[in-house]
Amino acid sequence: MPPLIPFEEITHLFSEFERTAFRLETRRGYATDRAGARFQAFLKGMDPQPEPDHPWNANVRAKAAGGATFSRVRIIDQPPTDGQRFLMATAAANVEAGEDIRVLARTEADRLGLPDWDFWLFDSRTLIRMHIDEADTTTGVEVIEEEEPVLAACRARDAAWAVAAPTAEVWARVRSSM
Repeated sequence: MPPLIPFEEITHLFSEFERTAFRLETRRGYATDRAGARFQAFLKGMDPQPEPDHPWNANVRAKAAGGATFSRVRIIDQPPTDGQRFLMATAAANVEAGEDIRVLARTEADRLGLPDWDFWLFDSRTLIRMHIDEADTTTGVEVIEEEEPVLAACRARDAAWAVAAPTAEVWARVRSSM
């Protein structure tokens, strides 16, 4: 495995990409979410308050105004974990900012042969493979620009996107079953 670099060293890509930024999320939860007050409140039954002024949403709005797109597919279990439910509950502000977030059942992701690791794909030419440990903490990333793995990520993105459902639709079904 090539040496990992800290995630912080690639954050410039989120403002510098030209056309598309895509994320595949495969985890059942993320340590950064679980550590936050919003997640703890969510577990106690409180709806997470939107954060329209969060720097992430401000960047999404700015990139969207310039014609670029953010999108992601979140793979979820049946039933979804607390972490997956939290991500669906908090997606509305991201979507309102201009990010298109979709959800895909893990069984469908497995059928499609999608990777079992998280990644970002910028402009269909730069792949950021996330390395996340068993505690759901990002330990570093790989920056990959070689054609074969980038094309494989593009194929995974296209396959997932074709069958994923908008997060609001899935969240409405999940909420009604709770």
